[in-house]
Amino acid sequence: MPDNVYKIIELVGTSTESWEKAAANAVEKAAKTLRDLRIAEISQLDMHINDGKVEAYRAKVKVSFKFE
Repeated sequence: MPDNVYKIIELVGTSTESWEKAAANAVEKAAKTLRDLRIAEISQLDMHINDGKVEAYRAKVKVSFKFE
């Protein structure tokens, strides 16, 4: 494996359906503007609640990509 450097950014994805979809939304959005995504790590999950009901799931995701 050649020597490489990777940058890590933190994103928050949201979804009204699930945490899994929230995380996928964050990665899919990042993939539109970043090249060579490598790893995504879920660092935190939470929910937005309104009047005692879950309105949105949120996933904090650390995404790494090759630094050029």
